[in-house]
This record gives sequence, C-alpha cells and structure tokens, in this order.
Amino acid sequence: MQQPLSRTTRASALWPIGAEASVVSPSMAFLRAAVLLLAGAALLWISAKAKVPMYPVPMTMQTFVVLTLGVMLGARLGAATVGVYLLQGALGLPVFADTPERGLGLAYMTGPTGGYLLGFLVAAALMGWLAERGLDRSVPRLLAAMALGHAVIFAFGWAWLAGFVGPGKAWALGVEPFALATLVKSALGAALVPAVWRLVRAGWKTS
Repeated sequence: MQQPLSRTTRASALWPIGAEASVVSPSMAFLRAAVLLLAGAALLWISAKAKVPMYPVPMTMQTFVVLTLGVMLGARLGAATVGVYLLQGALGLPVFADTPERGLGLAYMTGPTGGYLLGFLVAAALMGWLAERGLDRSVPRLLAAMALGHAVIFAFGWAWLAGFVGPGKAWALGVEPFALATLVKSALGAALVPAVWRLVRAGWKTS
C-alpha cells in the first residue's frame, strides 16, 4: 500500500520497511533507525571538520547537515541523531569544529559556542516536525523552513555567547559573519532536498 506524502519522512520512503512496507517488522525498524542514526552522527562529524572558503570567514556545512537530517529523518530520529553526536562530543571524541585530536568534552560544550550545539538539537527536531507536515515538499516552503532552522540555531548561539561577551559583541562575532553562508546553505537545501522527493514520487508511480 502506498504511503501518502504527508507525515512521511524521506528516510522511510527510501528505505520502506515496517508499516511502510505493509508488514510490521520491529527488528528491521530498529536496524534502520540505528544505521541512519550512526550514519547521520558520522556525517555531522565530517561536516564539522570540512571548511569551505567563504567571505568573510570560512564556513562548515554543519548547520546544513543538521537541518537536512531533520528533514530526512523526522523529528524524533533527527533529534536523536544530533543527540548521539553531542554525546560523542561530551565523551571527549573530537567531533566538534576546531577541537583537538582528543576533543575537549564538556569543557567545549559549556564554552562560548555551546549554545550553537543546543540549537542544533532544537533545530533538527523542528525541521523534522515541519517535514512531517509537508513543509519540505516545495522549494519556497523549504527555503522558509531552512531559514527558520538557521534562525533557531543562531538564536541559541547568540544568547549563549552573549553571556560571555555581551549581546553586541556576540552578534558581531557569532551571527553577522555567517549571514552570507547561511543564505547559501538555506538556498542549497531548498533546491536539493525537494529533488529527492521528486525522485521518490517517480519511483512510487512506476512501482
């Protein structure tokens, strides 16, 4: 039986098991969730380390990956994936941007940039919630959703950083330099992610 597009994540559409395959399979559902969760956490790790030249400062693709994981995996699994990534960092693995080989654990997470990490968790859940309600099915709606997700991340990051350096300096250091990169990543997500749904829809029509 074909699953309607609304409230269906791309992960469930591309890997149809359990209820999506009309045969409930808890073990396969758990396997899928575990594989996607670990793969997503690894992707977050990679995206934190890879830097792309951008004016006025280099950018990572991490916020793009955070928001895209939320869209692809849905609210619960998307947030859980970010949660596992944060747990890895808390345990001292060098998963965060600009952390040394052994990582810094909770010392890094409670430092000036810790608010962005909390924003990752909230934004992933929000993007998943919006995607489950169909706001990712068109370019304009997804562009708005991606912009909102980035705004959430920067709101948490700015508020946290302001506690260290004050509101004005926090804006100048933690938000303003990343404005152009944020626009680029939001536009990229809005263009690429709906293309996946078009491929899924085409596959369903021929199945």
